[in-house]
Amino acid sequence: MAEVDYLRISLIDRCNFNCLYCMPEGAELDYILKQNLLSNSELLTLIQEVFIPVGFQRFRLTGGEPLMRPNLVQLVREISLLPETRDLSLTTNGFLLAPLAQDLYDAGLRRINISLDSLDPDTFDFIIGKRGRSRWPDVWQGIQTAHRVGFDPLKLNVVVIPGVNDAEVLDLAALTIDRRWHVRFIEFMPVGNGELFSERGWIPSEELRQSIRNRWGLEESQILGAGPADVFKIPGALGTLGFISQMSECFCDRCNRMRLSADGWLRPCLLNEIGQLDLKTALRAGVPLAHLREKVKQLLEIKPEINFKQRSTGTGGGNYTRTMSQIGG
Repeated sequence: MAEVDYLRISLIDRCNFNCLYCMPEGAELDYILKQNLLSNSELLTLIQEVFIPVGFQRFRLTGGEPLMRPNLVQLVREISLLPETRDLSLTTNGFLLAPLAQDLYDAGLRRINISLDSLDPDTFDFIIGKRGRSRWPDVWQGIQTAHRVGFDPLKLNVVVIPGVNDAEVLDLAALTIDRRWHVRFIEFMPVGNGELFSERGWIPSEELRQSIRNRWGLEESQILGAGPADVFKIPGALGTLGFISQMSECFCDRCNRMRLSADGWLRPCLLNEIGQLDLKTALRAGVPLAHLREKVKQLLEIKPEINFKQRSTGTGGGNYTRTMSQIGG
């Protein structure tokens, strides 16, 4: 089992997109009331007094859409200034990124993941569930601005959906040839939306690799990430290609993370809600921080048994009640 030192922190469960794989159209979500979100001060207390002392050193800010969180830049600055923070990153859909990129970089953020599921504006808008004015130009501008500001690595996340954007895999892979960008192809995972597809809703990573291999060749990269991606590169390319194969290739034994929801639930496994801790309620009730540290340590010890290794590899479910947007990805 990998050392668990990586905490994904959901800052907000709301999003300005309604992506097929995250918040399916027609889904009725109960959004967290503002007063039930962890405040910045509560988050910092948990990071400093609970998570860092038990070994967490890497933090990723997620959502929903984290750029919708008030006072985000200040929170980034405070986490980045903690001497124990070894790595701080953020995942965004990029729509609000262009005007915030420089401020986030100046606050200490250096790594960013941006969702870009299509290079075609019509397909893109279909995936994100938006009609009317296309959102694609704003996202592309956010990517360009982040690149210009200096985010490195700059990662682009692509959830591959059969019959929707799978024909674009080679075009998306080509973005890495002349740029130090890292494109990561993600197998669609039916979390909270298992009825979205009647047939298999995901394409095995090996099929994508073979398609790229046939076009340019493919070699293993020397650049290794802190996450679950298997990293390759097109020979001579400046960037890399990552493949996150949670459906076809179980990587539970390599899992090095836990997830903290926007309302303070600590989740040891994306696909299993057993063992969750309600840290927000305990913190607000005045439970001693030493007691919370001990509870998190105990959860770390049983995490290998909680990982959902025997999940279905079809479009069926698992032991979860929240959608991906509510969990924090």
